[in-house]
Amino acid sequence: MIEFTNVSKRYPNGVTGIHNLNLNINKGEFIFLIGPSGAGKSSFLKMISLQEKISTGQLKFANKDVTTVSRFKAHLHRRKIGVVFQDFKLLPKLTVYQNVAFALEAVGLPPKEVRKKAMKVIYLVGLGNKVLSYPNQLSGGEQQRVAIARAIANNPDVIIADEPTGNLDPENSFQILSVLKKLNEEGKTIIMATHNYDLIFESGCRVIKIDKGTIVQDEVMGYHEL
Repeated sequence: MIEFTNVSKRYPNGVTGIHNLNLNINKGEFIFLIGPSGAGKSSFLKMISLQEKISTGQLKFANKDVTTVSRFKAHLHRRKIGVVFQDFKLLPKLTVYQNVAFALEAVGLPPKEVRKKAMKVIYLVGLGNKVLSYPNQLSGGEQQRVAIARAIANNPDVIIADEPTGNLDPENSFQILSVLKKLNEEGKTIIMATHNYDLIFESGCRVIKIDKGTIVQDEVMGYHEL
């Protein structure tokens, strides 16, 4: 599904974000990405969505070489990827429905299809009774579920969740994990960066640990050393 071959990322200031990375992520996997701050997790995620271009090496997505995709065509690649952020990034003056519909309207879908797809994912994340609510009327966990609905509205192959529970309490964190697990069971590939190791121990999934831009651990079934 996603294949890194000898990938490195060096920034103009001389900092190396990723060093000689070799990694395969299979379709339908649920992966936790862990590591200390500054380890290279954000660089890793941004390269998958082509927000950052790799410096050397090769990146493949669905057997297609995306290493040299131009910034003018990168948006076509990003339609295959849903991104969930730690700080939700909802539009405060739009309702739950409008926040989700906005992502669909942006790719030019007709109104009837926008409504059908938006309502489907809103109910999928358990917010069917909050369709007309505004972000400031929702809890943090509900806002994050709206963000997930928006991320999956276009039916992406991969969902990248960058610290999606970082601002949430334990109960809401597990609710968000439950939503992501459900999506994974439906065939979505999930890559979730987190510092919440309690979620990892509950999951029984693959854990990849990055430190100083290098993979230092890659374990299955949720086992890792703190």
